[in-house]
Amino acid sequence: MYTLYYSKGSSALAPHILALELGVDLALVEVPIPQGAHQAPEFLARNPKGRVPLLDTPEGSLTENPAILEYLAARHPQRGLLPEGHLAQARARELCAYLCAAAHIAFAHKLRGKRWAQDPVALADMQKYVPQNLTECATYLETTLPLGPWALGADYSFCDPYLYVFARWLDAAGVSIDPFPKLAAHKLAMLARPATQAALAAQEIQE
Repeated sequence: MYTLYYSKGSSALAPHILALELGVDLALVEVPIPQGAHQAPEFLARNPKGRVPLLDTPEGSLTENPAILEYLAARHPQRGLLPEGHLAQARARELCAYLCAAAHIAFAHKLRGKRWAQDPVALADMQKYVPQNLTECATYLETTLPLGPWALGADYSFCDPYLYVFARWLDAAGVSIDPFPKLAAHKLAMLARPATQAALAAQEIQE
């Protein structure tokens, strides 16, 4: 029913986990970014942005995690991963938008700085601030989210796989999660779920 285009360890891990939580029929196509596959003509023909994730659905293709995650949850409402009520759904969008537009950009300065600058000094300066910027993101999330135990409170939702990916960004940037006990507990709770373990195994990712 669905085809997910991903690069190992990328933010495409979030919709991969969610699809497994939903139990949908999912095919995987690896687009290895380190080998430049995301810029290959055949992939650009499918997604001119040259980014993953890309999800082929029965209704068309989607890009961007906030859209993909909400779509999957909404299309399979019987699993209860779309929060109920207009405000609760808006809160979910708010979190995913922050992870996409603020936290992910902060992390992207570590490995993808050439999107914004070419000068080696400028690139080094951007990379220097990655841990600080991600720490600020973690502080915001730790102090504003319910995280009890899931991102939006008591119930697991389509936001949780994306918040788990954020925890992985902290680790990749050398930022300890220990000062953020609610985020640390969320990460452990995610790792205890079979869908998370199955996605990590399928992508050959070691946690």
